Amino acid sequence: MKTLLPLLTLLAATAVAQAAEPAPRDRIEHGRYLVNTSGCMDCHTPLKMGANGPEPDMARLFAGHPQELVMPPVPALPAGPWLVVSSATNTAWAGPWGVSFTANLTPDPETGLGRWSENDFVQTIRTGRHFGRGRPVLPPMPIAVYRHMTDDDLKAVFAYLQTLPPVRNKVPEPLPPAQH
Repeated sequence: MKTLLPLLTLLAATAVAQAAEPAPRDRIEHGRYLVNTSGCMDCHTPLKMGANGPEPDMARLFAGHPQELVMPPVPALPAGPWLVVSSATNTAWAGPWGVSFTANLTPDPETGLGRWSENDFVQTIRTGRHFGRGRPVLPPMPIAVYRHMTDDDLKAVFAYLQTLPPVRNKVPEPLPPAQH
């Protein structure tokens, strides 16, 4: 019995550790659920014109602003309470912050999240800054809402995004506000 005690203790500790950490498939499915209920596709998957009007371009699922779509100068907003202008793809937004382009969230290593760590992703959402220390994440990204997700939720979102097909799509850098 004395020789079995360390083995039984190790097995019990392993079982507790495995129970505390969700299986990867469970984490990915939780991430899929969060992404699909949090409106991520609304901006990070470009819209295209379909038979019934604008629809997500599923060939560019979560690929962000199309690199070949060079935006013309931002139109002037009319006087009044207007704040933003959005592209027809819903991937470029202009407002007082300048022009922002939705990011490529696919795991492409050159143009998406393929070289990001789970911690890079979590810190970006927590701080509202790229990698937790870089440039600010700009509107319309609802950082003020998503930063309230738990670490487990954000890790699940990242795990799901890593399962997507990588799409090579270099999103432009944001543009500063127009000088008047």
